Amino acid sequence: MPSTASGVPPVLSRGTWPEARRIAEVLRQETVGGVLLLIGALIALVWANSPWSAAYETLRDTRVGPSSLHLDLTLSTWAADGLLAIFFFVAGLELKREFVAGDLRDPRRAAIPIAAAVGGMAVPALFFVLFNLGRDDGALSGWAIPSATDIAFALAVLAVVSTHLPAALRIFLLTLAVVDDLLAIVVIAIFYTEELAVGPLLLALVPLAVFGVLVQKRVRSWWLLLPLAAATWVLMHESGVHATVAGVLLAFTVPVVRSDAAGGPEAGPGLAEHFEHRLRPLSAGVAVPVFAFFSAGVAFGGLSGLGASATDSVALGIAVGLVAGKAVGITAATWLVSRFTRAELDESLGWPDVVGLALLGGIGFTVSLLITELAFGLGSDTYEHAKVGILAGTVAAALLATVLLRLRNRRYRAIAEEEAVDADADGIPDVYQRGPAGGSADG
Repeated sequence: MPSTASGVPPVLSRGTWPEARRIAEVLRQETVGGVLLLIGALIALVWANSPWSAAYETLRDTRVGPSSLHLDLTLSTWAADGLLAIFFFVAGLELKREFVAGDLRDPRRAAIPIAAAVGGMAVPALFFVLFNLGRDDGALSGWAIPSATDIAFALAVLAVVSTHLPAALRIFLLTLAVVDDLLAIVVIAIFYTEELAVGPLLLALVPLAVFGVLVQKRVRSWWLLLPLAAATWVLMHESGVHATVAGVLLAFTVPVVRSDAAGGPEAGPGLAEHFEHRLRPLSAGVAVPVFAFFSAGVAFGGLSGLGASATDSVALGIAVGLVAGKAVGITAATWLVSRFTRAELDESLGWPDVVGLALLGGIGFTVSLLITELAFGLGSDTYEHAKVGILAGTVAAALLATVLLRLRNRRYRAIAEEEAVDADADGIPDVYQRGPAGGSADG
């Protein structure tokens, strides 16, 4: 891979060709999922503000499931606790694969998206707190709402505006968002668990451990693994810890590379990539859009309702946090890494590209809506105002990112043409086979 004179990889460098090819496939699926997410959210918004809004609320609040297991949940709760567990399982698989077998196994490369994700969470939270200092009505419990980045939504925006975002930046955006999601799960587990039942939590470790043993033995039988995963989810739900945490824990038990008996890492994709390939379409194409449909139905209540939301410091803190907080946090963290590690920006990129990426990071939706529900509860005025803030901040961040990326579109097109130069007989673009300046095919 390319490196600077000090031996430190360039900031946002393109990485290796196999990894770029794999990530490109992931991005395509996430982009399609993002378009479906947009459709689901728009249907919910239109329906919730139509004369038939009562039907939407009835559907959202319909309860299904066995009451004996405390699982007689509303459809919106099933979407938030159940379907998003699939989303976080896939995110966990992706993150583990990146750190075990991907380009981020090099700690110097991993430090960049991790730092950017941390900065992109800390600064928006700070903005929110500053807007809500002095309130004694529990508003500060929503401090984590503007910290999340919705990768599917962000990639959908890129697909709609048809920019030629450099591959290095697209990969960085995906990695940053995955790290962001996993950090958000840690925040949810620690700060949004009101009552902890130790018994069910300890019992959840039993099916989790059995699941881990089976996948380490490369067992793929769904009729064995699915009941264990479901049992882990149910017990995690009973413990009071948000059930989506089960998805991440299950993902971390799955091996990334093949066993020595199967030929080792060179024998092809491991079980994690197999599960990811099978479940990503379900996550991006069903789980996230359905969650968006049940969560995005904000009834604005006309101009007066919008006015009340616009003057609520919770909504303002969220919107400013998503737009300004994310832009400042991600850009500043990336600059600090480049400044103090002597890493240089990849030669195909400029700092305006990083700012554009940081603005895209302000597109918060899925996890932000989830944290809003946990922080304020369903149905309260603050909950509704917070959702308006999420939508306003997300739209503003998307528009600003679109303007900047459009201005950079000519440069992006030139970079895309350079990276799409005629491939040799081996099918690997020349840009991945150059010397130190361009990187090598094997990294």
